[in-house]
Amino acid sequence: MTFKRPTPAGWAVLAIGALCAVGFVDAAIAQTAAPAADAAAAAPAAAAAVPNKGDTAWMLVSSALVLMMSIPGLALFYGGLVRTKNMASVLTQVFAIVSMVGVVWTLYGYSLAFSDGGSMTPWIGGLTKAFMHGIDSNSTAATFSNGVVIPELSYFVFQMTFAMITPALIVGAFAERIKFSAVMLFILLWVTFIYFPIAHWVWYVAAPDDVAAAAKALAAAADGAAKTAAQAKLDEVTGAVGWLAGAGALDFAGGTVVHINAGIAGLVGALIIGKRTGYGKDLMAPHSLTMTMIGASLLWVGWFGFNAGSNLEANGVTALAFVNTMVATAGAALSWLLSEWIVKGKPSLLGICSGAVAGLVAVTPASGFAGPIGALVLGLVVSPVCLFFVSTVKNALGYDDALDVFGVHCIGGIIGALGTGILVNPALGGVGITDYTNITGNNAGTYDFVAQMISQGKAVGATLLWSGIGSAILYKLVDIIVGLRPTVEEEREGLDISDHGERAYNM
Repeated sequence: MTFKRPTPAGWAVLAIGALCAVGFVDAAIAQTAAPAADAAAAAPAAAAAVPNKGDTAWMLVSSALVLMMSIPGLALFYGGLVRTKNMASVLTQVFAIVSMVGVVWTLYGYSLAFSDGGSMTPWIGGLTKAFMHGIDSNSTAATFSNGVVIPELSYFVFQMTFAMITPALIVGAFAERIKFSAVMLFILLWVTFIYFPIAHWVWYVAAPDDVAAAAKALAAAADGAAKTAAQAKLDEVTGAVGWLAGAGALDFAGGTVVHINAGIAGLVGALIIGKRTGYGKDLMAPHSLTMTMIGASLLWVGWFGFNAGSNLEANGVTALAFVNTMVATAGAALSWLLSEWIVKGKPSLLGICSGAVAGLVAVTPASGFAGPIGALVLGLVVSPVCLFFVSTVKNALGYDDALDVFGVHCIGGIIGALGTGILVNPALGGVGITDYTNITGNNAGTYDFVAQMISQGKAVGATLLWSGIGSAILYKLVDIIVGLRPTVEEEREGLDISDHGERAYNM
């Protein structure tokens, strides 16, 4: 008896069926732990905080802006950079990833990233919110201010857009040479085993009101036994967080979770899948820098939702993140243009667009922590480094990172993550460290350069290792199941026809 490999559509049906079966079973498990970020965990004696309409409106607008970054922003940016015969394939990949991840996020992704995982909480969330269990129009999520909450549905959809764009970034590294079925299966596995855990490590934090309540109880404790019990409660609250958050790592909007994560996964994919047929011999110039410029512009505008929206409310820090996003990107775009002009003799449209994206990437983790001048310096610094990687390093090592995902997103993300540890320093115009246990000192914490850089280094290293090694395993698994590459003939014909049976342009 012979085994017949299922078609790509068959694999998709099997995968979705398995997900639904797992989800229904896990959703039926008794709920044992309350999420640390749930504002409903506030002390019963306190009046329940009510979402502010302005905050809610800002979060919904930010969610729409971040969605625009993916479709059409990223799709057009990447699509313009590939050859005409692969334009429709790139657009389809990005659109399909956004759609699939939205479904996965709703079924179990949000729960894995942002719920309590019991004894596994430092590493991964649980399934207490699978299938959106317990989430309705009345449930709330904490922000970064005491006494301020937003509707949990607004937080759910905001974080969904981050989960959508992150895996879509990866496909630029191996564009023009991967089967559509392989893309879909890999991304399904990648968000489940790579993205959701890292998002939990970095962004699953204790609600400020929960920390403040425990700290007040400790301060009010009258005797030794009461103090011991109160201290244990405070330790429980502050300890029920992702392990990198507990280690003090700062990532305002996704330097590690999004950019380093996607960048290293892209590089590993480019190495495992191999170079495009004809790479180094055939002309592989972008087919439409016009599309790329439109995409880059949409990314810049959408990034205000990405960074300023990550403050989760509309206040002064939101404005700071907005301004930092503006000045860092302007500085980086100009810096790349000038660096390229000096090195190559001509300033290019592709260069200024690449510089803008590099600046957006670098400022992402620092956007709510640095001052405007620090953000500007970060933008000016990141572009020459990324330019060096996408030209000199890539050419020297000979890898085919088609659309420079590693050189811009991973390298830019590393510079931004480490730079955040420096620029958060109040002496350099940063906002300083927040300590919600300091109930008498306006939540002010103590900045320690060495300790903070160690925390930032842990976040960078952990992301590189988990995503790099994990992605390599997943690529190999996908290759065994459906195969990664199309045939040489299909690749030469173009993935628009071989994968999708249509052309982006019929002229």
